[in-house]
Amino acid sequence: MTTDPAAAPAVWTPTLNYPALAVFLFFFILVTLMGFVAAHWRKPETLAHIDEWGLGGRSFGTWITWFLVGGDFYTAYTVIAVPALVYAVGAYGFFALPYTIVVYPFVFLVMPLLWKKAKEMNYVTAGDIVHGRYGSRALELVVAITGVVATMPYIALQLIGMEAVIKALGLAGISLGPIHNVPLTAAFLILAFYTYSSGLRAPALIAFVKDIMIYIVVIVAVIVVPMKLGGYGAVFDKAGADFAAAGKGGLLLGGNQMAAYATLALGSALAAFMYPHTLTGIFASNSANTIRKNAVLLPAYTLLLGLIAMLGYMGHAAGIKVATNNDIVPALFDTLFSGWFAGFAYAAIGIGALVPAAVMSIGAANLFTRNFWKAYVNPQVTPAGEASVAKITSLVVKVGALLVIVYLPTKFALDLQLLGGIWILQTLPALVFGLYTSWFRAPGLLAGWAVGFASGSWMAWGPEGLKPLQALPFGGPAGTTVYIGLVALALNVAVAVAVNLVTARRTAIA
Repeated sequence: MTTDPAAAPAVWTPTLNYPALAVFLFFFILVTLMGFVAAHWRKPETLAHIDEWGLGGRSFGTWITWFLVGGDFYTAYTVIAVPALVYAVGAYGFFALPYTIVVYPFVFLVMPLLWKKAKEMNYVTAGDIVHGRYGSRALELVVAITGVVATMPYIALQLIGMEAVIKALGLAGISLGPIHNVPLTAAFLILAFYTYSSGLRAPALIAFVKDIMIYIVVIVAVIVVPMKLGGYGAVFDKAGADFAAAGKGGLLLGGNQMAAYATLALGSALAAFMYPHTLTGIFASNSANTIRKNAVLLPAYTLLLGLIAMLGYMGHAAGIKVATNNDIVPALFDTLFSGWFAGFAYAAIGIGALVPAAVMSIGAANLFTRNFWKAYVNPQVTPAGEASVAKITSLVVKVGALLVIVYLPTKFALDLQLLGGIWILQTLPALVFGLYTSWFRAPGLLAGWAVGFASGSWMAWGPEGLKPLQALPFGGPAGTTVYIGLVALALNVAVAVAVNLVTARRTAIA
C-alpha cells in the first residue's frame, strides 16, 4: 500500500493486502449468514409461494422499502462506474445526479398506481399488468422478454464491481481448472444459494448493512481525502489541469454536451423503474403510501451519489494512474487509507454488488415464471410450483451473468448494458399508458414496441461498437447529440398512436 500520493507508481498495481482481506472476509461472512437467516425473518407460513419468495409477502414498510429500493437502484456498479466516468470525462459523468432527481416525481406519480393494480389483481410482474390490461399474450411476452434480456447485463455489471474489489485485494487471477476467477465464482455461488433459500427477504435484510457501510465509507472519504490532498480547491485544480492536458473532458460541460447530458438524464430516469428489479422492490411494498414516502426519502441517496462521483476528481488530485477507469475507487482507498479501512470500503462495494444482483435475478425469475412458464408451458401450475420454477430460474440467471463476465470481455458487458437501457425504455408505453387512458390498444403498442426496439438497437450499433448517443441533423453544424433511448421512445409512441388511429377508423367504418 502506498500512503504518499507523490510516490504512487505510474500505474496502480494492487498487491495482497492481508488487513484489508481480513476485514473484507469478516463482513462477507456476516452478510452470507444474514442471507440464510433471512428465511426466518418476518417468516411467513411458507416460502413455497411466489408472492412470499419473490415479493417478500408484499409486506415491506417504509424503511425496509427504502433500504431495498435504494440497495437495488444504487448498486456496486454505481460506486465503481460513476467515479470512473467522472475520472475519465469530468462534468459529463455527473448526469447521474439529475437523473436520480427527475426519477422520483415519476415514482411518486406512477408507481403507487402500478402497485395498486398489482395488489388488487395479484400481479407479480410488469408482464402480468400488461396482459391484464390489454389481454394480449404477444404484448405480455415481449415486455417479459425485454425485461429479462435487459436485466442480464445489469447483473453482469454487478460482477464488474465485485471484480474490481477482488483485484484490489490482490486475489485476481486465481483459477481452478476451467474456472477463471475462483473468488468471483465463489461469491456468486454463495449469493445464488441464499437467494434460492430466502428469496427477496435476503437482499432486503442485507441492504441494511450495505447501505450503512456505503454511507460510512463515502462520508469518511469526502472528509479525509481532501484533507490529505490540500482541500477541495486543490482537488478541482488538479482535475481541471489533467483534463486540459489530456485535451478531453473538463469541470464544465462544453460543446454539444448540454443536450446529450439532459436527454441522457431524462431517458435514464424514465427507464430506471421499468427494470424488473426496481419494480420488484415497488411491488414488495405494503401500501401505495409507502411508495410515496419513499419517493420523498430516496433522494437522500442522490446526495450520496454526488459525493461518490467526486471520488473521480480525487483520483486525479491523488496522482493515481490506473490500467482501467473502473479501478480508480479501489486504487484511491488503497493509496490513501490504512488496510483495515480499505477492506471495509471493499466490503461495502462487494456487498453492494450482492444486493442488486439478488433482486435482479429474482425479478427476472418472476418474469420467466409468470409470463412464459405459466402462460405457455403449465397454465395450471400451483403457487408452490411457481415458487419452485422461480427459484431454479434465479439460479440460471446468475450463472448466465457469471458466464458473461468471466468468458467475455468486460467491454462487451458494458456495451450490452447500454442497449439494455434503450430496450427497457420501450416497455414504458405498454406498462404506464394504460394506467391513465383506455385509448391505446395492444396492436398499436406492440407495433410501437417493435419499432422502438429495432430503431434503438440500430442507432446504438455504430462502427466503433455500441453507443448511447446519436447526433440529429439540427441545432448547428455538428447537429444535436441526444440519448438514443428517447429517440426510440418517441418513434415507439408515434407508431403506437398511428396504428391505434388506423385501427379505430377501421372499426368505426365497419
